[in-house]
Amino acid sequence: MDRRDFIKTGMVVTAATSLDFGLPLWVRQAFAENGKDLVAVLGGNSPVDMLQRTVQELGGIEAFIKKGDRVVIKPNIGWAKTPELGANTSPEVIGELVKLSFEAGAGRVEVFDHTCQEWKSCYELSGIKEAVESHGGTMVPGNNERYYTSVSLPKGKVLKETKIHKSLINSDVWFNVPTLKHHGGASMSIAMKNNMGIVWDRRIFHRSGLQQCIADLCTWEKKPTLNIVDGFRTMVRNGPSGISVEDVAQTRAMFTSSDPVAVDTAATKFFSQLRPMDVSDVSHIQKGEESGLGTTDLASLNIKRVKL
Repeated sequence: MDRRDFIKTGMVVTAATSLDFGLPLWVRQAFAENGKDLVAVLGGNSPVDMLQRTVQELGGIEAFIKKGDRVVIKPNIGWAKTPELGANTSPEVIGELVKLSFEAGAGRVEVFDHTCQEWKSCYELSGIKEAVESHGGTMVPGNNERYYTSVSLPKGKVLKETKIHKSLINSDVWFNVPTLKHHGGASMSIAMKNNMGIVWDRRIFHRSGLQQCIADLCTWEKKPTLNIVDGFRTMVRNGPSGISVEDVAQTRAMFTSSDPVAVDTAATKFFSQLRPMDVSDVSHIQKGEESGLGTTDLASLNIKRVKL
Protein backbone atom coordinates (compact mmCIF):
# COMPACT_ATOMS: atom_id res chain seq x y z
CA MET A 1 0.00 0.00 0.00
CA ASP A 2 1.55 3.28 -1.12
CA ARG A 3 1.64 5.82 1.70
CA ARG A 4 0.52 8.70 -0.53
CA ASP A 5 -2.49 6.72 -1.69
CA PHE A 6 -3.22 5.56 1.83
CA ILE A 7 -3.57 9.00 3.38
CA LYS A 8 -5.66 10.71 0.70
CA THR A 9 -8.40 12.49 2.57
CA GLY A 10 -11.84 11.06 2.14
CA MET A 11 -10.82 8.38 -0.36
CA VAL A 12 -13.42 5.63 -0.35
CA VAL A 13 -12.74 2.28 -1.98
CA THR A 14 -15.82 1.03 -3.79
CA ALA A 15 -17.04 -2.52 -4.46
CA ALA A 16 -17.97 -2.95 -0.81
CA THR A 17 -18.80 -6.25 0.74
CA SER A 18 -21.14 -6.71 3.68
CA LEU A 19 -19.51 -6.90 7.08
CA ASP A 20 -20.92 -9.94 8.84
CA PHE A 21 -18.41 -12.40 10.28
CA GLY A 22 -20.73 -13.29 13.19
CA LEU A 23 -21.23 -9.68 14.32
CA PRO A 24 -24.38 -8.61 16.19
CA LEU A 25 -27.15 -7.25 13.98
CA TRP A 26 -27.00 -3.71 15.37
CA VAL A 27 -23.26 -3.52 14.61
CA ARG A 28 -23.81 -4.61 11.02
CA GLN A 29 -26.61 -2.08 10.71
CA ALA A 30 -24.44 0.73 12.08
CA PHE A 31 -21.73 0.05 9.51
CA ALA A 32 -24.29 -0.31 6.73
CA GLU A 33 -25.88 3.02 7.63
CA ASN A 34 -22.62 4.99 7.59
CA GLY A 35 -21.31 3.15 4.52
CA LYS A 36 -17.86 2.42 5.92
CA ASP A 37 -16.25 -0.94 6.69
CA LEU A 38 -12.97 0.49 8.00
CA VAL A 39 -11.82 3.95 9.06
CA ALA A 40 -8.14 4.94 8.92
CA VAL A 41 -7.12 8.26 10.47
CA LEU A 42 -3.60 9.66 10.18
CA GLY A 43 -1.85 12.73 11.52
CA GLY A 44 -3.76 13.81 14.61
CA ASN A 45 -2.15 16.07 17.19
CA SER A 46 -3.25 13.72 19.96
CA PRO A 47 -4.78 10.26 20.38
CA VAL A 48 -7.97 11.97 21.55
CA ASP A 49 -8.26 13.96 18.30
CA MET A 50 -7.88 10.76 16.32
CA LEU A 51 -10.45 8.81 18.33
CA GLN A 52 -12.97 11.64 18.14
CA ARG A 53 -12.64 11.82 14.35
CA THR A 54 -12.87 8.05 14.06
CA VAL A 55 -16.06 7.94 16.10
CA GLN A 56 -17.48 10.82 14.07
CA GLU A 57 -16.84 8.91 10.84
CA LEU A 58 -18.68 5.92 12.28
CA GLY A 59 -21.78 7.92 13.09
CA GLY A 60 -21.01 8.50 16.75
CA ILE A 61 -20.36 6.03 19.52
CA GLU A 62 -24.10 6.03 20.24
CA ALA A 63 -24.48 3.94 17.09
CA PHE A 64 -22.92 1.09 19.07
CA ILE A 65 -24.04 1.72 22.66
CA LYS A 66 -27.60 1.70 23.95
CA LYS A 67 -28.77 3.42 27.12
CA GLY A 68 -27.90 1.39 30.21
CA ASP A 69 -25.43 -0.89 28.43
CA ARG A 70 -22.61 -2.50 30.34
CA VAL A 71 -19.53 -1.61 28.29
CA VAL A 72 -16.14 -3.31 28.56
CA ILE A 73 -12.97 -1.88 27.06
CA LYS A 74 -10.01 -4.21 26.53
CA PRO A 75 -6.77 -2.29 25.94
CA ASN A 76 -3.26 -3.69 25.93
CA ILE A 77 -2.03 -3.04 29.49
CA GLY A 78 0.34 -5.99 29.59
CA TRP A 79 3.48 -4.20 30.65
CA ALA A 80 4.58 -2.03 33.57
CA LYS A 81 5.77 0.68 31.19
CA THR A 82 5.03 4.37 30.81
CA PRO A 83 3.17 5.55 27.69
CA GLU A 84 6.13 6.88 25.72
CA LEU A 85 7.60 3.34 25.55
CA GLY A 86 4.72 2.20 23.35
CA ALA A 87 4.12 -1.16 25.05
CA ASN A 88 0.54 -0.40 26.03
CA THR A 89 -2.46 1.37 24.53
CA SER A 90 -2.37 5.17 24.90
CA PRO A 91 -4.17 6.14 28.12
CA GLU A 92 -5.73 9.14 26.36
CA VAL A 93 -7.55 6.81 23.95
CA ILE A 94 -8.98 4.69 26.75
CA GLY A 95 -9.99 7.66 28.90
CA GLU A 96 -11.77 9.31 25.98
CA LEU A 97 -13.53 6.07 25.05
CA VAL A 98 -14.79 5.75 28.64
CA LYS A 99 -16.04 9.35 28.48
CA LEU A 100 -17.77 8.84 25.14
CA SER A 101 -19.38 5.61 26.35
CA PHE A 102 -20.97 7.34 29.31
CA GLU A 103 -22.11 10.24 27.11
CA ALA A 104 -23.83 7.65 24.89
CA GLY A 105 -25.75 6.34 27.90
CA ALA A 106 -23.66 3.43 29.15
CA GLY A 107 -24.69 2.35 32.62
CA ARG A 108 -21.24 1.01 33.54
CA VAL A 109 -17.86 1.00 31.84
CA GLU A 110 -15.20 -1.52 32.86
CA VAL A 111 -11.60 -1.78 31.68
CA PHE A 112 -9.28 -4.74 32.18
CA ASP A 113 -6.40 -6.81 30.83
CA HIS A 114 -4.79 -10.05 31.92
CA THR A 115 -1.39 -8.45 32.23
CA CYS A 116 1.99 -10.07 31.59
CA GLN A 117 3.64 -8.28 34.51
CA GLU A 118 2.29 -7.44 37.98
CA TRP A 119 -1.18 -6.09 37.29
CA LYS A 120 -1.31 -3.14 39.67
CA SER A 121 1.98 -1.79 38.34
CA CYS A 122 0.80 -2.23 34.75
CA TYR A 123 -2.49 -0.46 35.41
CA GLU A 124 -0.78 2.45 37.14
CA LEU A 125 2.43 2.96 35.12
CA SER A 126 0.56 2.74 31.82
CA GLY A 127 -1.52 5.74 32.90
CA ILE A 128 -4.67 3.82 32.01
CA LYS A 129 -5.97 3.45 35.56
CA GLU A 130 -5.90 7.20 36.13
CA ALA A 131 -7.43 7.93 32.72
CA VAL A 132 -10.27 5.48 33.27
CA GLU A 133 -11.12 6.47 36.81
CA SER A 134 -10.97 10.19 36.05
CA HIS A 135 -13.88 9.65 33.65
CA GLY A 136 -15.92 7.46 35.99
CA GLY A 137 -14.88 4.06 34.62
CA THR A 138 -13.96 1.02 36.68
CA MET A 139 -10.67 -0.87 36.48
CA VAL A 140 -11.29 -4.60 36.86
CA PRO A 141 -8.48 -7.00 37.84
CA GLY A 142 -7.64 -9.95 35.63
CA ASN A 143 -4.98 -11.61 37.77
CA ASN A 144 -6.96 -14.47 39.30
CA GLU A 145 -8.56 -17.54 37.74
CA ARG A 146 -11.78 -16.92 39.65
CA TYR A 147 -12.49 -13.98 37.33
CA TYR A 148 -12.75 -16.32 34.33
CA THR A 149 -15.38 -18.74 33.03
CA SER A 150 -14.97 -21.64 30.60
CA VAL A 151 -16.42 -21.15 27.13
CA SER A 152 -16.43 -23.45 24.13
CA LEU A 153 -14.87 -22.53 20.79
CA PRO A 154 -16.66 -24.90 18.39
CA LYS A 155 -15.09 -23.23 15.35
CA GLY A 156 -11.56 -23.52 16.73
CA LYS A 157 -9.19 -25.87 14.92
CA VAL A 158 -6.79 -26.42 17.84
CA LEU A 159 -8.18 -24.42 20.73
CA LYS A 160 -11.63 -25.83 21.48
CA GLU A 161 -12.20 -24.37 24.94
CA THR A 162 -10.75 -21.63 27.10
CA LYS A 163 -11.53 -19.49 30.13
CA ILE A 164 -12.61 -15.93 29.31
CA HIS A 165 -12.94 -13.02 31.72
CA LYS A 166 -16.43 -12.75 33.22
CA SER A 167 -16.65 -9.02 32.53
CA LEU A 168 -16.75 -9.77 28.81
CA ILE A 169 -19.21 -12.58 29.22
CA ASN A 170 -21.52 -10.24 31.15
CA SER A 171 -21.05 -7.24 28.86
CA ASP A 172 -23.52 -5.79 26.40
CA VAL A 173 -20.80 -4.17 24.29
CA TRP A 174 -17.04 -4.60 24.24
CA PHE A 175 -14.32 -2.69 22.48
CA ASN A 176 -10.96 -4.24 21.61
CA VAL A 177 -8.37 -1.43 21.74
CA PRO A 178 -4.81 -2.66 21.10
CA THR A 179 -1.68 -0.69 20.49
CA LEU A 180 0.16 -1.27 17.21
CA LYS A 181 3.48 -3.01 17.76
CA HIS A 182 6.00 -5.63 16.76
CA HIS A 183 5.86 -8.99 18.53
CA GLY A 184 8.77 -11.40 18.63
CA GLY A 185 6.58 -14.52 18.70
CA ALA A 186 3.49 -13.57 16.69
CA SER A 187 5.29 -11.10 14.36
CA MET A 188 2.67 -8.42 15.07
CA SER A 189 0.52 -7.60 18.09
CA ILE A 190 -2.62 -5.82 16.92
CA ALA A 191 -6.35 -6.58 17.29
CA MET A 192 -6.40 -10.37 17.01
CA LYS A 193 -3.34 -10.81 19.23
CA ASN A 194 -4.79 -8.44 21.84
CA ASN A 195 -7.52 -11.02 22.50
CA MET A 196 -4.97 -13.13 24.36
CA GLY A 197 -5.49 -10.73 27.26
CA ILE A 198 -9.10 -11.88 27.72
CA VAL A 199 -8.18 -15.49 28.63
CA TRP A 200 -6.74 -17.06 31.77
CA ASP A 201 -4.40 -19.79 30.51
CA ARG A 202 -2.10 -18.52 27.77
CA ARG A 203 0.48 -21.28 28.13
CA ILE A 204 -1.59 -23.58 25.94
CA PHE A 205 -1.25 -21.05 23.10
CA HIS A 206 2.52 -21.44 23.09
CA ARG A 207 2.37 -25.22 23.51
CA SER A 208 -0.22 -25.83 20.81
CA GLY A 209 0.74 -23.32 18.13
CA LEU A 210 0.53 -19.61 18.91
CA GLN A 211 -0.73 -18.37 15.55
CA GLN A 212 -3.55 -20.91 15.16
CA CYS A 213 -4.64 -20.50 18.77
CA ILE A 214 -4.90 -16.73 18.32
CA ALA A 215 -7.19 -17.27 15.34
CA ASP A 216 -9.18 -19.92 17.22
CA LEU A 217 -9.74 -17.59 20.18
CA CYS A 218 -11.11 -14.93 17.85
CA THR A 219 -13.85 -17.33 16.74
CA TRP A 220 -15.53 -16.90 20.16
CA GLU A 221 -19.14 -16.06 19.43
CA LYS A 222 -19.11 -12.75 21.34
CA LYS A 223 -17.14 -10.57 18.95
CA PRO A 224 -15.82 -7.09 19.80
CA THR A 225 -18.21 -4.39 18.69
CA LEU A 226 -15.22 -2.42 17.38
CA ASN A 227 -11.51 -3.09 17.02
CA ILE A 228 -9.75 0.26 17.50
CA VAL A 229 -6.02 0.04 16.74
CA ASP A 230 -4.06 2.78 18.49
CA GLY A 231 -1.05 3.58 16.33
CA PHE A 232 -0.27 7.00 17.75
CA ARG A 233 2.98 5.40 18.86
CA THR A 234 4.26 2.23 17.19
CA MET A 235 6.79 -0.16 18.69
CA VAL A 236 8.91 -1.03 15.66
CA ARG A 237 11.20 -3.61 17.25
CA ASN A 238 11.85 -5.56 20.45
CA GLY A 239 8.16 -6.19 20.99
CA PRO A 240 6.05 -6.94 22.79
CA SER A 241 7.56 -5.11 25.78
CA GLY A 242 10.30 -3.04 24.14
CA ILE A 243 13.55 -1.84 25.63
CA SER A 244 13.66 1.94 25.20
CA VAL A 245 12.08 4.88 23.41
CA GLU A 246 14.44 4.07 20.53
CA ASP A 247 12.11 1.17 19.72
CA VAL A 248 9.16 3.51 19.22
CA ALA A 249 8.11 5.67 16.26
CA GLN A 250 5.60 8.51 16.53
CA THR A 251 3.28 7.35 13.76
CA ARG A 252 -0.03 9.09 14.60
CA ALA A 253 -2.34 6.49 13.09
CA MET A 254 -5.62 4.82 14.06
CA PHE A 255 -7.43 1.98 12.30
CA THR A 256 -10.96 0.94 13.25
CA SER A 257 -13.30 -1.81 12.06
CA SER A 258 -15.54 -4.56 13.33
CA ASP A 259 -13.54 -6.91 11.06
CA PRO A 260 -10.40 -7.96 12.99
CA VAL A 261 -8.76 -9.49 9.91
CA ALA A 262 -9.21 -6.35 7.82
CA VAL A 263 -8.07 -3.98 10.56
CA ASP A 264 -4.97 -6.09 11.27
CA THR A 265 -4.23 -6.24 7.54
CA ALA A 266 -4.46 -2.46 7.18
CA ALA A 267 -2.33 -1.89 10.29
CA THR A 268 0.30 -4.41 9.15
CA LYS A 269 0.54 -2.75 5.74
CA PHE A 270 1.04 0.57 7.48
CA PHE A 271 3.68 -0.96 9.78
CA SER A 272 5.54 -2.29 6.73
CA GLN A 273 6.46 1.28 5.87
CA LEU A 274 8.56 1.32 9.05
CA ARG A 275 10.22 -2.08 8.67
CA PRO A 276 9.65 -5.07 6.36
CA MET A 277 6.51 -6.95 7.39
CA ASP A 278 4.17 -8.70 4.99
CA VAL A 279 0.68 -9.78 5.99
CA SER A 280 1.74 -13.33 5.13
CA ASP A 281 4.39 -13.06 7.89
CA VAL A 282 1.57 -12.70 10.43
CA SER A 283 -0.03 -16.07 9.93
CA HIS A 284 -2.80 -15.65 12.50
CA ILE A 285 -4.28 -13.04 10.14
CA GLN A 286 -4.39 -15.57 7.32
CA LYS A 287 -5.75 -18.24 9.64
CA GLY A 288 -8.43 -15.84 10.81
CA GLU A 289 -9.53 -15.26 7.25
CA GLU A 290 -9.63 -19.02 6.65
CA SER A 291 -11.92 -19.32 9.70
CA GLY A 292 -14.33 -16.74 8.29
CA LEU A 293 -13.43 -13.96 10.72
CA GLY A 294 -12.93 -11.33 8.04
CA THR A 295 -11.05 -10.44 4.89
CA THR A 296 -7.53 -9.42 3.91
CA ASP A 297 -8.89 -8.08 0.62
CA LEU A 298 -9.00 -4.40 1.51
CA ALA A 299 -10.00 -3.47 -2.02
CA SER A 300 -13.34 -5.19 -1.43
CA LEU A 301 -14.21 -2.90 1.48
CA ASN A 302 -15.47 0.66 1.87
CA ILE A 303 -12.53 2.35 3.58
CA LYS A 304 -12.59 5.95 4.75
CA ARG A 305 -9.09 7.43 4.87
CA VAL A 306 -8.71 10.71 6.72
CA LYS A 307 -5.66 12.96 7.12
CA LEU A 308 -5.90 15.34 10.06
